[in-house]
Amino acid sequence: MANRRTPFSFQIRIIHRYLGFFLAGIMAVYAVSGIILVFRKTNFLKSEVIIEQQFEPNLTESALSSKFKKGVKVEKIEGEVSYFKNGNYNQKTGVATIKKMELPFFLKKMEQLHKATTNSPLYFFNIFFGSALLFFVLSAFWMYTPKMPVFKKGMYFAITGIVMTLVLLFF
Repeated sequence: MANRRTPFSFQIRIIHRYLGFFLAGIMAVYAVSGIILVFRKTNFLKSEVIIEQQFEPNLTESALSSKFKKGVKVEKIEGEVSYFKNGNYNQKTGVATIKKMELPFFLKKMEQLHKATTNSPLYFFNIFFGSALLFFVLSAFWMYTPKMPVFKKGMYFAITGIVMTLVLLFF
């Protein structure tokens, strides 16, 4: 019996299939967190969390602002209490009360995974996942031979998807 080689397109199909099964869970996480990120500037699915932090008493506005990640701008002062957007600071006690809107724990973790940067150990995973998605894009073109009708029909869908993406990006 002659030694038969497995066609390249068949090998790509196998890799595509099992990589798809392997990444099904994380693709679901990225899909859900991507949808949630669309609403990140709203309070959709968020609940109010009140945080009290103890700082030194009698901080100036610039010293107080440096204590917060995004800074603060004092809007008004009444007695010993300085009010800023979403919170206040008591000059006498040094207690700052901040009101934040946060996603539930699990959704917050999903969002952090989606938005990981090089400062996070998750960025290696994000690079792997992005590379795997790029493989899915490219391997789709080797799933069928160009002579097959499904390939030709798939090319029409691919061109339509590329045009739609360009329209959404630039208009």
